[in-house]
Amino acid sequence: MTPSAAPARPLIDRFGRRISYLRISVTDRCDFRCVYCMAEEMTFLPKKEILSFEEIEAIADAFIARGTTKIRLTGGEPLVRRDIMELVRRLGRHLGHGLDELTLTTNGSQLARHAGALHEAGIRRVNVSLDTLDTERFGAITRRGRLAPVLEGIAAAQAAGLAVKINMVAMRGINEDEIEPMMAWAHGRSMGLTLIEGMPLGEVGIDRVDRYLPLRELHDRLARRYTLTRLDQRTGGPARYVHVAETGGTLGFITPMSHNFCESCNRVRLTATGQLFLCLGQDDQVNLRDAWREGGAAALDAALDHAMAIKPKGHDFVLDRAHAQPALARHMSVTGG
Repeated sequence: MTPSAAPARPLIDRFGRRISYLRISVTDRCDFRCVYCMAEEMTFLPKKEILSFEEIEAIADAFIARGTTKIRLTGGEPLVRRDIMELVRRLGRHLGHGLDELTLTTNGSQLARHAGALHEAGIRRVNVSLDTLDTERFGAITRRGRLAPVLEGIAAAQAAGLAVKINMVAMRGINEDEIEPMMAWAHGRSMGLTLIEGMPLGEVGIDRVDRYLPLRELHDRLARRYTLTRLDQRTGGPARYVHVAETGGTLGFITPMSHNFCESCNRVRLTATGQLFLCLGQDDQVNLRDAWREGGAAALDAALDHAMAIKPKGHDFVLDRAHAQPALARHMSVTGG
């Protein structure tokens, strides 16, 4: 399909939303154990259950043929998967042939050694998850990560020509005092910053109710100190952006708890085992791995039709003392956020 050609049968769900964005989790494994994402001791999927690169590309092909224009690679940590650049190069060949953008979300730990190859394969921007600039606090939040390699990875990405956006999960009593310094640091280095509310996915061993920081509250707090101008800028995901006059940079807010964004949802998530989750906050899913292995392209196409028929209207996250348990058993690392 050429860039100008419209798909014969676009992916449109029963609520009239067009699905143009596919997030692919290439592994559930990660070299960190961030407190809001994973338990300290995790049991990962057997490698034999993970989709091969050929299978991932076949599924991506099916989505692109039906009008998906953006693919984001996630994990776990995508750059810990063996030979990951082979997959990036495979998918990169679709750029300009139906696919408008291929991008990546990473914790940055492996970014320094891959940054140049990512750019060569066609990736032009990456999101780096970074919740603190304090070395000791970084170790506590990630449970085992080191800050220095992440900062080196960010520098290498920018040197390679990649635009970098920082993703920061805002946590009351843990890193809320660093939000303004992080904004100044990121904007001073020509990087955007997006703040994210913690979501009740999987048992992770922290009190999410105590740590929950509504971003509406934070927005109002920042608006008393900074000149925030709402932007129409969209990057394909759920973030809403403002321009910060005092820093000259862009600040994003992802608010799945205090203000959901389901009415404009344009995305679905493929796990490393080929399960297509149709909503981050629901368990509705379609097994694309079995469809491909048992029936090839025709069965895969039919499975996508079924997915559109069952995609839910939205999530219904609730987080308070009466609903302190995880909304879903699966961890964030399964679907890549």
